[in-house]
Amino acid sequence: MIDRRYFLTSASAGAALLAAGPAFARSPGRQAAGGPSNPALAAFMDRYFEAQIDASPETATSLGLDTGARAALKSHLTIPTRAREEENRERNRMARADLGKLDRASMGTQDGIYYDTLEANLDAVIRTYAIPYGQGGWPEVYRVSQGGGAYLTTGDFLDNQHTIKNGADAEAYVSRINDFADVLAAETDRMLEDFGIGVIPPDFVLQKTIGLQAGMLSTQAAASPLVGSIVRRTNEQSIAGDWRARVERLVADRVYPALQRQSDALKAALPKAGHDASVARLPQGEQYYANSLSYITTTRMTADEIHRVGLAQVAELTALSDALLKKLGYAKGTVGERMAALNADPANVYPNTDAAKVELVAHLNTQMAAMQKLLPKAFGRLPRAGVEIKRVPPEIQEGASQGYYNPPSLDGTRPGIYWINLTDTANWPKYGLPTLTYHEASPGHHLQIALQQESAAAPKVMNLFFFSSYGEGWGLYAEQLADELGAYDDDPLGRVGFYQSLLFRAVRLVVDTGLHAKGWSRERAIRYLIDNTGRAEGGATSEVERYCSWPGQACAYKVGHNEWLRLRAKARSALGTRFDMRSFHDTALAGGGMPLTVLERVIDNWIAARRSGAA
Repeated sequence: MIDRRYFLTSASAGAALLAAGPAFARSPGRQAAGGPSNPALAAFMDRYFEAQIDASPETATSLGLDTGARAALKSHLTIPTRAREEENRERNRMARADLGKLDRASMGTQDGIYYDTLEANLDAVIRTYAIPYGQGGWPEVYRVSQGGGAYLTTGDFLDNQHTIKNGADAEAYVSRINDFADVLAAETDRMLEDFGIGVIPPDFVLQKTIGLQAGMLSTQAAASPLVGSIVRRTNEQSIAGDWRARVERLVADRVYPALQRQSDALKAALPKAGHDASVARLPQGEQYYANSLSYITTTRMTADEIHRVGLAQVAELTALSDALLKKLGYAKGTVGERMAALNADPANVYPNTDAAKVELVAHLNTQMAAMQKLLPKAFGRLPRAGVEIKRVPPEIQEGASQGYYNPPSLDGTRPGIYWINLTDTANWPKYGLPTLTYHEASPGHHLQIALQQESAAAPKVMNLFFFSSYGEGWGLYAEQLADELGAYDDDPLGRVGFYQSLLFRAVRLVVDTGLHAKGWSRERAIRYLIDNTGRAEGGATSEVERYCSWPGQACAYKVGHNEWLRLRAKARSALGTRFDMRSFHDTALAGGGMPLTVLERVIDNWIAARRSGAA
């Protein structure tokens, strides 16, 4: 899973777009190699990504571009007021209007790809503005939940993205801690507005969120990770200053009171919350879900169609898993029951201790090194940026996803990071860990995103788009590619883990649409997930509760995977002996993320070029 915060200029901005800063900008009309040949389109793209980066201090920091002319951004956070949200929405509306003034019919093939990608993204985001709640494109329906909100994300952002190399950086950190209180206050105000129109999370979401916040508030300010981060890092750099006392005072006097107010508001809403998990119960809820599926999958598939595809693929993948398990001597019970038995076998699970978790992460790095040697078989280009594997910080692990990826900074100072949530090692049987690593690191998210950042064949604004169905679909496709490269030739139980990963994503199609379009309860969804995958109840519960807060997001993976496989099969059928896997991958990844409909045009162009001998 991609950490979507990296790709959003702010939650309310909606466009899954990052902007390259001055070091990557072109003057209007000047063409980069492989960039747009249409001067008006090039100028539009320049203006748009410059405006987006200027509007988001967090994006500037994440990319390592909060320096020079943009150094002041490093001292601020985005305060999510209604006025700020409206500014972001108006920026996107104006951009769409400006894009529409360009002459699409006169553009060449590649410029048409750029134009169509921009158009599809802006249209999908702006379509969501008709719903009076939500995150503007991204389907995170509640502003604060067990998986989202500033209380969860800001500390992680400041510790892992905000660099501290000198006194000015440390002062900027202090300034951002001060801003953090204002972020929480504005977020609470918007949350209360949502409550006022009936957009209240279900009781189980509120209860878990309240519990997470209570744990933070019970920590003395002096022991807060916000204090520990600056103390540790200024000490490492020998930066003199009373950093501990200053940040501790801000946490105690401003951050904690703002967080307490938010927690109190959540508690006050609890008696009004029901247990129904479906977004359909909310005002315009059915349209909200339709918008979410459109935005996430970049297709026109309806909830009913996705549900039917999910059921069919659950049956198909269950049969494949059944055959492989029987071959390995596991023949008794349903596939889910056999997987549960495998998961319960201590030999298949690391102990839930800190020492074992260190060993687990070390083992993942070994697996990643072995995969790196296989990649040249399938790719002509490999990323220069490295990737690190780290444990999700314990203070946020209860609400965090099971695994996610942060891309590297553009300035080369920070590698990609694949985070694994080790709340309970029972959630990660040993035989499933290789597949997870291939999805999140290489040949999955890290390879795809690092390549698009480093590509000279497209403008940076295009390289930094993220479309969930393209990116998460690629991550799942990468799991299958790892198998095709021989990763499981000597690890048959690892192949069971790979099949289970595919089955899990097919189950997601059924569960997500079941929850939000078929009237399923949270409990029915959890039971279905456990029965069909054998997942531990804790992990299954965490997954389903994420789907309740992010309607539609879980559908990106298998919908995208299906399309990657369909397009590869289409190309292989059309080209026969002219089909080349390395060229297929290099072409499909060269231009950065795009809607699945646009990806098909890219592949069709490649097929035509191969047939003519031009590629």
